[in-house]
Amino acid sequence: MAYPKSLAALLTASLFALGASAADAPPAAAKPDLTKGAASYAAVCVACHAADGNSTVPAQPKLAGQHPEYLDKQLTEFKSGARNNAIMKGFASALSEADMRNIAWWLASQKPKDGFANDPKTVMLGEQIYRGGIMDRNVPACAGCHSPNGAGIPAQYPRLAGQFADYTATQLTAFRDGTRTNSAVMAGVVAKMNDREIKAVADYIAGLR
Repeated sequence: MAYPKSLAALLTASLFALGASAADAPPAAAKPDLTKGAASYAAVCVACHAADGNSTVPAQPKLAGQHPEYLDKQLTEFKSGARNNAIMKGFASALSEADMRNIAWWLASQKPKDGFANDPKTVMLGEQIYRGGIMDRNVPACAGCHSPNGAGIPAQYPRLAGQFADYTATQLTAFRDGTRTNSAVMAGVVAKMNDREIKAVADYIAGLR
């Protein structure tokens, strides 16, 4: 079938534009390499977060089983300074984008160990906040984003179940006080929570599984 010259020229131009767009598009990210991730983790992260990502130090988070997109984002933001932590910035700065991606996906493949709540006096308050929020102050329920069992939502909200209460409380306080600034959503959530409420919900989260 013969096309009119004007139509043929239009088709040629369109095909050329499509080819140029494909050529100019950024290459797709390489598939994570878990073997390299394990090696990079062992070289950089193991001293603080344990061999399998299940930290044994309450001030240092458990990372095993965390959503890889979240881990990758945090490492990237430590490196850029968007998340302020001098120690983590030093480690993250030594990693390439591929290293961070490989580590994140390797950690996601590790089995997380259960935690437990410590304070029976506040566990009911923690559960109430986690599941129902604080209605009179418009504090939303944690479960809405992090799921009732703390599993989170992949690529959107991190897994919380079993995390050390000390670490979680520290991060919630940092969001509230403005010393951690890489999530406007979390800053808004905890803005109206007091120390007792933060401690209670952190302790409740530690026992989720």
